[in-house]
Amino acid sequence: MSESYRGQFLISAKQLRDPNFFKTVVLLLEHNQHGAMGLVVNRPSSVTVSQVLSEHFELPETGELVFMGGPVEPGNLFILHNADELDFSESPPLDGVFVGCTKDVFESVVQAVSEGDEDARFRVFSGCAGWSPKQLEGEINRGDWLLHEASPEFVFHKDPYEVWDTLMRTFQKAHQLLPAATDHPEWN
Repeated sequence: MSESYRGQFLISAKQLRDPNFFKTVVLLLEHNQHGAMGLVVNRPSSVTVSQVLSEHFELPETGELVFMGGPVEPGNLFILHNADELDFSESPPLDGVFVGCTKDVFESVVQAVSEGDEDARFRVFSGCAGWSPKQLEGEINRGDWLLHEASPEFVFHKDPYEVWDTLMRTFQKAHQLLPAATDHPEWN
């Protein structure tokens, strides 16, 4: 494998009609010779975090929604957060974004937020997206996915429904073959 896409966004191309990935943005958490794994960052569910974690923690109802991270292992929960002091992994997938899936990480992050840490950001995901070795590379070469530099701004975006449109416009602007049409071409 020549290059890892870990820490990049995959933006689903307009022609990708798979209902699991239509108009999605995936943060790649892992990409190596064994395959790839990521989380869809722009698909909130209708279930709240406090509902999902109620058997494990006493949480106030904040309205935070669980996101559908992908079609693989939908019964598993993952958390993305920005609390570097709570990061127990070898290295974060993205500067300022850490991933966890253990009870200790969930408890620490949720406690920090419930104690009023205004800088704490987190998202809980049900399931993940996964690709076997070389599968993702084939899908990228086919044009199903566009690679774009990831940023915490879009991982924790206040309106996840805007993320795909915004990133698609940004990607297209950065990769246009011809200059954009103007209202006044005579000004050139």
